[in-house]
Amino acid sequence: MTDHAKSRHDASDAGLDAIISERRRLIGLAYRLLGSLAEAEDVVQETYTRWYAMSRQQQDAIESPGAWLTTVATRVCLDLLGSARVRRERYVGEWIPEPLPERTDWISGRPGIAATDPADPADRVTLDESVSMAFLVVLESMTPAQRVALILHDVFGYPFAEIAGITGRTPAACRELASSARRRARASLPTEAPAAHQAGLVRDFKHAWDAQDINALVSLLAPGATFTADGGGVVAALLHPIEGGEGIARYLTELAVRASRGLTVLERTVNGRAGLVIEHEGVTVAVYAFDVAGDRITHIWAVRNPDKLRPWTAG
Repeated sequence: MTDHAKSRHDASDAGLDAIISERRRLIGLAYRLLGSLAEAEDVVQETYTRWYAMSRQQQDAIESPGAWLTTVATRVCLDLLGSARVRRERYVGEWIPEPLPERTDWISGRPGIAATDPADPADRVTLDESVSMAFLVVLESMTPAQRVALILHDVFGYPFAEIAGITGRTPAACRELASSARRRARASLPTEAPAAHQAGLVRDFKHAWDAQDINALVSLLAPGATFTADGGGVVAALLHPIEGGEGIARYLTELAVRASRGLTVLERTVNGRAGLVIEHEGVTVAVYAFDVAGDRITHIWAVRNPDKLRPWTAG
């Protein structure tokens, strides 16, 4: 191989490595936008399909492949978000974002970009916070454009000028979208409890549930707590949320009495927070995510739809 050919071969390998290295970040972006790991993986697959459908000359003409991939993935997500509301209307019962097991190594922002925009508040959405179940649920209440502007700017550090190019809006419009999304998130989310504090409350909750101690459960739940289940019409689950700590405690105690045989409740990390996994004879049948304010549990999300438990049962 001549030196010139070797140089071109090395450059090709480096370019391929750079393209492949974007995959985890793209999945992290798409998951935050869609609330579904399965759909995020499909989006990234579609994005790479479009990249490899181009000729080598077309690829070489793209100044920043990473930016191109981000633009395509975001636009594919926007298309999906546009039809998501229709699909949600047909969904049986409540729809909860797909829970993530443990901490995943693709939870990362845009490399080399710092949150330095002086026009924005200092309390930007952190990387960990942006995958919490509470935050993902709030994102569901936003418009697709708000969601994209907030995630690209506050989480991944993209300037509004670049977001404008991705979304086809003006930088000023993107700034306003992110600002309105931020206000909605602040109004809906309590001050985040320290991880160790939440883990302690969830552990106490597990022990009280195991003991079928209704009084202990009530003491751990906020009076206005909410319990939401997602069975997707595939398995039995509550069709509507339960409101109130006492009602939730009674429901869970009755559930424990009815289904105690063969069930194991395990402490696990769910979307970067302390949560619980319920197994039946070694198979995951439910994942519980929690939100905490002060010394009480305010929200419990119980995902039972087996299609959303795939990452918990694989391998």
